[in-house]
Amino acid sequence: MKKFIYTLLIIIALTNSSFSAGDSSSETTAKVSNYTKAKSLIKAGKKYEKKGKTEKARKRYAKAQKLLLISNKKKPLQTDTLNYLGFTTRKLGDYEKGEEFYLQGLQIEPNHNGINEYLGELYIATNRMDLAKERLNVLKSCDCKEYKQLKEIIEGTKKSKY
Repeated sequence: MKKFIYTLLIIIALTNSSFSAGDSSSETTAKVSNYTKAKSLIKAGKKYEKKGKTEKARKRYAKAQKLLLISNKKKPLQTDTLNYLGFTTRKLGDYEKGEEFYLQGLQIEPNHNGINEYLGELYIATNRMDLAKERLNVLKSCDCKEYKQLKEIIEGTKKSKY
């Protein structure tokens, strides 16, 4: 009888410890990826930029860029990550490196709407209007907001902060 009670107590103790280990809030809540955090920072940066708060926007873009670099190391060659790496790098003033990220993304997915729009904006900022129009031409058949936005910038009806 003592063995039975002893075994039962061990089973109960093990069962309780395994339940409590699984109930920890850090294990049950999903971890937010660096990419998702970066995307939120970029969204906030764009809002600050529209309000003319360029330094606050720049800080958000710099934080986002760091997270995207980590994300790109863990999962290389993801077109959306490369798109946002190009975007943040361009927004931080490094057009050459930004262009490299965009071009890497286009090698993987030549018709990526975001990359084509943002690369077009980079070409406008670097006085290469012919290349910007090539990006617009790639977007022409998509009937998407990226086409409309780039077209407005090229035509001068919409200002871009590049």
